[in-house]
Amino acid sequence: MCDLMPASQPPQKIGKMKKLRRTLSESFRSIAFKKEDSGFDEICVTKMSTRSCQGSDSVIKPLDTIPEDKKVRVQRTQSGFDPFEKPVSQVKRVHSENNACIAKGSSTGKESPKLRRHSSPSSPTSPKFGKADSYEKLEKLGEGSYATVYKGKSKVNGKLVALKVIRLQEEEGTPFTAIREASLLKGLKHSNIVLLHDIIHTKETLTLVFEYVHTDLCQYMDRHPGGLLPDNVKLFLFQLLRGLSYIHQRYILHRDLKPQNLLISDTGELKLADFGLARAKSVPSHTYSNEVVTLWYRPPDVLLGSTEYSTCLDMWGVGCIFIEMIQGVAAFPGMKDIQDQLERIFLVIGTPSEDTWPGVHSLPHFKPDRFTVYSAKKLRQAWNKLGYVDHAEELATRFLQCFPKNRLSAQAALNHEYFSNLPPRLWELQDMSSIFTVPNVKLQTESGDSIQVCARRNSHGKASSGSKH
Repeated sequence: MCDLMPASQPPQKIGKMKKLRRTLSESFRSIAFKKEDSGFDEICVTKMSTRSCQGSDSVIKPLDTIPEDKKVRVQRTQSGFDPFEKPVSQVKRVHSENNACIAKGSSTGKESPKLRRHSSPSSPTSPKFGKADSYEKLEKLGEGSYATVYKGKSKVNGKLVALKVIRLQEEEGTPFTAIREASLLKGLKHSNIVLLHDIIHTKETLTLVFEYVHTDLCQYMDRHPGGLLPDNVKLFLFQLLRGLSYIHQRYILHRDLKPQNLLISDTGELKLADFGLARAKSVPSHTYSNEVVTLWYRPPDVLLGSTEYSTCLDMWGVGCIFIEMIQGVAAFPGMKDIQDQLERIFLVIGTPSEDTWPGVHSLPHFKPDRFTVYSAKKLRQAWNKLGYVDHAEELATRFLQCFPKNRLSAQAALNHEYFSNLPPRLWELQDMSSIFTVPNVKLQTESGDSIQVCARRNSHGKASSGSKH
């Protein structure tokens, strides 16, 4: 089960925040200068001494053995910032394709033989990692108030990349969210987590260079209405849990799980993305329905004002996504506000009480007289397709628990009976090995043939596909 992490600290004053941002911005600038002087091609991000940017190289200990002041969680720290406001990548995602890993420069400053095929170390104008002119922008994928995302191509190795160009304001410096995302992703190496290839810092912009992945789970489900094939749901869910188990073991919470943030490669590999919870992530929408869509995957404890986050926060989102893949519709599509969202949840899960959820009455937004009292139902009464797949309803029930500590952890879920018919080798894979390297593991079409997931973008940035499931 899930252990709670400490509540967030009070936000700092605006003046101090701006001063700290400027200091961190200078740190990024100095990193860029060091890379230029040393000739190294590897990504180099210094460890920032902030609460939310912790290194992941230390020995991992069980959560309950770590002192309270040492526990780490991903959170927004900006004053007046809604920790669950709509990120800038919701309408048009950063889509990416598998890219070769960045070649690491030796201690003598020499480039690897692989890099020398593309550039000559003796030429100062040769394309190098860490340089803005080493990437060619091919098309714009999305633009928001703080960043623009491009599909690009590396001049160093010829691979496709996704370029997230974050505009820097002179007074504000480098956004905390960008620092957080870069600091976290530089230490996460897993086949089910989007890969950060490079960081480019100039006076005007900070560019994060990601592997390019073709589409995301939201677009994939849109192209396959009515629910995905059960075997495909199982493979997608296994990969999601595999990625979450990896970050949860490192005491990192994603905190924004939703189909738009789960990228799908051309081979069907699922990758967790959007770790910074930054505002500069997608095209912002001011329409009412799109603004509330982020509520759909938010757990009831957070909706009721709890700030005691734990890995359980992510597991509620897993349950919602699991049901949406099977049923073909969002599990709790609230259309009005937090009150409406909670009513939809309680209608199925049951209205909580102190007996079923110890401490619920102490949550800031829980007022017993505001909610209709519903009794809990079997999930198949709300989503009938759960009853057609062995063990699916029981697993979904373990995720969708109102009381956070009752939710199943990612690691425990990987060992659930729902996955019992998958090849045993899947549990023996190394972190960077795809599940599709195991024989007979592949996505299926309705006819039973394996397929490749391929979504292409037209000139308007909309996904299209010629394949059916």
